[in-house]
Amino acid sequence: MTFLIQQTLIYAVPLMIVALAGVFAERSGIINLALEGIMVFGAFIGVWFVRILQTSDAILSLKQSGNWVALQGVELLTMLVAAAFGALFSLLLSFASINLRADQTIGGTALNLMAPALVLFFIRIIANQNTLQMLTGDAASWFMIKKSTLGIDKNTDLGFFGETFVNKVYLATYVCILLFIILSILLYKTRFGLRLRACGENPQAADSLGINVYKMRYAGTTISGALAGMGGFVYALTTANCASNGDVAGFGFLALAVMIFGNWKPVNIAVSSLLFGLFKCIAASYASIDINGDGVYMLAEIGISAHLYRMLPYIVTLLVLAFTSKSSRAPKAEGIPYDKGQR
Repeated sequence: MTFLIQQTLIYAVPLMIVALAGVFAERSGIINLALEGIMVFGAFIGVWFVRILQTSDAILSLKQSGNWVALQGVELLTMLVAAAFGALFSLLLSFASINLRADQTIGGTALNLMAPALVLFFIRIIANQNTLQMLTGDAASWFMIKKSTLGIDKNTDLGFFGETFVNKVYLATYVCILLFIILSILLYKTRFGLRLRACGENPQAADSLGINVYKMRYAGTTISGALAGMGGFVYALTTANCASNGDVAGFGFLALAVMIFGNWKPVNIAVSSLLFGLFKCIAASYASIDINGDGVYMLAEIGISAHLYRMLPYIVTLLVLAFTSKSSRAPKAEGIPYDKGQR
């Protein structure tokens, strides 16, 4: 059970934060189909940044001295860098959608096509191969909360709660959860959030009240890009073995499905992320899942093809969207370019 919960959180948290990224863009009136591409770009920037830091004598000395707190600072700094570059990359979508009034679906698709090509181009230049890996094989353990980093003997039993939510857990997981809560409050309980949502529902009415629709849409898309870039790095750190190869296994599109299934509401999105994260966990770790807890009867031994387990998250996505998309209520003005002269 501990393994299942930890793995579910590892898959659910990037989905949750990237789905919230989609909410910020669409609540402002911009359809951000480029979440996949921005995640790819954020994963590359994060891995590259950590790779550069790993060549620093200061960082290596921190690792050798076991200064775990300082290493967590490196992790948080990398998350900020990935978020900054994700926001920068999203400005391409903002400019095309807001200033040029281009079709937002086509613009997002173009960025999804451009990001992997751009990332692979840079990876070939940097590493002369198709995958950019952090320099040390134990890079993931640098940023993981473990008993030893907390000064606790590794044989000490922390109980179910401690073993599940404290031992062998990434700090990035909790940072993303905290950020999700803060930004959800920002979106629904502040004046900024009200103005942002007004621009996605009725931009003409918002403009008549003195709200700059263009600035609010830029703000929504930029926040969306920052969250997606951060989500890309978290995915690379926790799920992709600290590597970037121009692919995030469709997590950006799954996040869009989570957003629609969650009806653009943070609480629903959190629950939906856990559901999709569970199926993604089963797909990736079915061979290690013990059904009755005695290590004898494993999920992989019940006679179901391994291919079905790998298809499970995407089959569930199709089924969920087929039955729930009709009842979903998207922001009324999303995808519609705003023209100040048309009121």
